[in-house]
Amino acid sequence: MAKLETEPVTVSLADTNTLAALRKNASGKFRLVNFWATWCAPCVAEFDELVTINRMYRHREFELVTVSMNRPDEEKAVLEFLKKKAASGRNLLFASPDRDALINAFDPAWQGEVPYTVLIDSDGKIVYSEKGSIDPLRFRRTIVNSMNEKKPW
Repeated sequence: MAKLETEPVTVSLADTNTLAALRKNASGKFRLVNFWATWCAPCVAEFDELVTINRMYRHREFELVTVSMNRPDEEKAVLEFLKKKAASGRNLLFASPDRDALINAFDPAWQGEVPYTVLIDSDGKIVYSEKGSIDPLRFRRTIVNSMNEKKPW
């Protein structure tokens, strides 16, 4: 655990092109995308579970990408939160206060409520999505079953 706590934690700004590419998922991996914000109590409450999920599956063809819906001028507070949570996966922050354009770039059907969690398979198909808090056990089972369908462990 001490080694995990020392991994570097960063945050990058995400524009509409970044979010469209995130949704397309040309990575060849399963991609778990979680939209959250520091002002969202359910987001903060489930964040530790997402970090744990990333640590459990990142050695397979899996990646976690967190996307903070905070304003770009809140980057320092977002990074501080991510470091506190040892979130060493890929972390993004909305690059513009124009939230609608950014939300629509990822999923036009999504209304922008958080938390919003999406599991995208290696072919770009949404395998699972949840608006609101996730059920961690059910979610882990979905991840494992989905990955095993593509490539058994």
